[in-house]
Amino acid sequence: MNFENLEVWKRSARLSANIYKNTQPIKDFNFRDQLTRSSLSVPSNIAEGMTRESDKEKVRFLDIARSSLAEARTQIYIGIDINYIDTDIGKSWLNETVQLSKMLTSLIAKIKTSE
Repeated sequence: MNFENLEVWKRSARLSANIYKNTQPIKDFNFRDQLTRSSLSVPSNIAEGMTRESDKEKVRFLDIARSSLAEARTQIYIGIDINYIDTDIGKSWLNETVQLSKMLTSLIAKIKTSE
C-alpha cells in the first residue's frame, strides 16, 4: 500500500502545512515549534510505517501517528485558550484531528485483521 495514495496521509500532510502557515505569527517559538513538530510527526510516521515490511511495524508507526494527533490536539486546545490560535481555525483543526484519528484507527484495525 503506497502511503501517498492514503487519504489519511494526504489530509494529515495538508493539516500540518496549514498549521505551519497559520502559526508563523506566533512569537512564542517553543509553543509554535512543539505544535508544528507534533503535526509534522503525523504524516511522517504514516509514511514511515506504511513502508515497513511487517504488519506489526506498520501498526506501531500508525499508532505513533495517532498519538501525535492527540498531542497536537492538546496543543491546539491550549493555543485557542491562550489566544495564540484563532478559535474558528483551531476548531477546524480540532475536528480534523478527530477525523484523522478515526481514519488511523480504522487503518490499524484493517492491518491487524489481515495479519
